[in-house]
Amino acid sequence: MWQAEVRVDLDAIRDNVARLRSGTSAELMAVVKADGYGHGMVPAARAALDAGADWLGVCTLDEGLGLRRAGITAPVLAWLLAPGLPLHEGVAAGVDLGVPSLPLLDEMIEASRRADRPARLHLKIDTGLSRGGATVADWPALLEAAAKAQADGLVEVVGVWSHFVYADMPGHPTTDRQLAVFHEGLAMVERAGLRPRYRHLANSAATLTRPDTHFDLVRPGIACYGLSPIPGERFGLRPAMTARARVTLTKRVPEGTGVSYGHTYTTERAANLAVVPLGYADGVPRNASNVGPVQLGEVRRTISGRVCMDQFVLDCGDDPVAAGDVATLFGTGEHGEPLADDWAEATGTINYEIVTRFGGSRVPRVFDGERP
Repeated sequence: MWQAEVRVDLDAIRDNVARLRSGTSAELMAVVKADGYGHGMVPAARAALDAGADWLGVCTLDEGLGLRRAGITAPVLAWLLAPGLPLHEGVAAGVDLGVPSLPLLDEMIEASRRADRPARLHLKIDTGLSRGGATVADWPALLEAAAKAQADGLVEVVGVWSHFVYADMPGHPTTDRQLAVFHEGLAMVERAGLRPRYRHLANSAATLTRPDTHFDLVRPGIACYGLSPIPGERFGLRPAMTARARVTLTKRVPEGTGVSYGHTYTTERAANLAVVPLGYADGVPRNASNVGPVQLGEVRRTISGRVCMDQFVLDCGDDPVAAGDVATLFGTGEHGEPLADDWAEATGTINYEIVTRFGGSRVPRVFDGERP
């Protein structure tokens, strides 16, 4: 018997990746960073590869090495790398590395020497996000240094890439401006004498809506898990995660009873209250207090009062409720339960954050559709 659980449908991940794969002639990198957006990095990676993903994408070196330790041999790109990391371990394990600057390129050259093999690099240009990547002004120097290192046999420039600002808003002019800058950057790459196999720019939203940005490789993340990057659009994707818990306690209280810390909620009539054992230590946003949607007894309800560290309360009115009844926070929506999108709307965030919050929690994660 379980108290609370996060269920992950690996067949849904397979279906989503297959759908994304069928919509492009480019190769596909399934992004499994942040523990597979809370879904489990290794099981999600294997499911994505089952469905035809060609690459896996992660942020950190540790994530990339974790995939290798799990026995996954598919191409992997890790792109968020601080100075001083043991990059030689990534080079030795065949993890491709993202390069945003000259200083980090120097570290990768040294890592190649330590590993006694060329580092496989993806040079990143900042086309307008003003986050990772070399600025347009710094791009020529990075290309020159990378070309020299490649000529010396120390590195292999495998890819050139960037990341969008507004792809989740189709038609936003910034997307076209970034695409133009990327083309300019690619022209500089060619003039520097580099011929990378992969040019990649498209995230989930661009994979779904902008085929002109697909180039040689697309990098869907959230869409692999059945959640849309564009509010109001589903694209036929199947949500893979369900979060639920069993009611631990019920009680009948009179009209005017204050509920949970601070009594920010007061019953308007005599009511049956249900205590649900999930809280902000488990991934439930505290700002879901008095707004978070939950299905209990086939009825969509709203959290009553503040979300606590370990639990929250539902006002069920006169509806019968018993300890052991299942409260579903979000799932596929097939049975009327809320979606992660509903939680995102209620709490003023995005569906990415909702599912990822549950990845590092103490709540057991159960996988459906596992294969040998």
